[in-house]
Amino acid sequence: MPECDNPLWPCAMTGAAACLAGFDGIAVVIHGSSGCYYYPTTLLHAPLHGTFILENEVIFGSEDRLREVISGLGGTGKRIAVITTCVPAILGEDIQSMLADLDVILVDSPGFSGDVEAGYTNALARLGPRIDPGMTGVNIDGACLFDPFCSGNVQEILRMFAMASVQAGTIFCQDRLEKVHSAAPWTVGTNADFSSGVGQSLGGMLGFDAIRATFHEIGNRVEEADIDPVLVELRQQEERVVRACDKYLQRYDPPAAVIFAGYSYGQFAAEVLDHYLDAEICCIGSRNAAGASRFPLSRADGISQVNDLIRAHHPDLVIGSSFERAICRDTAFVGIIPPLRGTVRLSPVPLAGINGTLSFIEYVLNACIDRKP
Repeated sequence: MPECDNPLWPCAMTGAAACLAGFDGIAVVIHGSSGCYYYPTTLLHAPLHGTFILENEVIFGSEDRLREVISGLGGTGKRIAVITTCVPAILGEDIQSMLADLDVILVDSPGFSGDVEAGYTNALARLGPRIDPGMTGVNIDGACLFDPFCSGNVQEILRMFAMASVQAGTIFCQDRLEKVHSAAPWTVGTNADFSSGVGQSLGGMLGFDAIRATFHEIGNRVEEADIDPVLVELRQQEERVVRACDKYLQRYDPPAAVIFAGYSYGQFAAEVLDHYLDAEICCIGSRNAAGASRFPLSRADGISQVNDLIRAHHPDLVIGSSFERAICRDTAFVGIIPPLRGTVRLSPVPLAGINGTLSFIEYVLNACIDRKP
């Protein structure tokens, strides 16, 4: 059975796994076929467990196999979370009744129940996040293992918090399990496509303008915060970006760009390219549900749509995934969404925060220069 109908954007099962596997203290079991296990494992690079349902279990039921896997995890000291996939859902197995006597977190998340964001939101809701009014600090939101910049984003925001003397609250979803129930009242986001909805948002961390506005909010709301060091660094680094982009534009024309990403990262890329490189944003091909945009925007969650947009605009620069790179090998390319195959990624590079914008501009300029005659 296919993992999902849409080959370019994962389904709810992968989103649920991305949420749960991000918490230290949970052992995640994918209850389904081998394909349902290997797809999120290779994409998320997280330790997952699978039941690997076989043909005879499809016929006679999968309860024995599920209990066997859960029993083998009993000595880990972790809460066990079971994510159901398409096979048990189609068979109509009552997994909740099967596991009624066991202390497990059950997340019903077959592929046909929605996209990766829906699965992520559903799984987090099953954990029952709560705010502790007495907690100080600011939560970090949008840290989803599906995002290749997840770890880099968290490290960058923690660095900036330390500069501003701000204590970090709960990191959704890359933290200890127990911190889900003691979140701080305030939250900043790194990728709005994976918003937890926990705490009052003080803003996002994608792009210099958003960072500046968000830290002004932090300064107004968090008593112990000293945001001046962050604002000073932001001003200095933005000047570096302006100089680098001006130098590029003295030699080359502004690039015409087509961007493929989730809505949040797509908007970030378009704003940065437009503001600093005077780029022509031909189109944002959004993988997920698209909101408002001042740039041309359309849904591009299938390979034929991607092909059509690239051929229609003949861009100088393509932002996207390995799918887009395979289509336009002779065009400048920067990868910001999975899958990103054929490259080794070891360091936690951010897309959020000050260093996130620096990294993105650096990748864009180098990619464009490399493709110039």
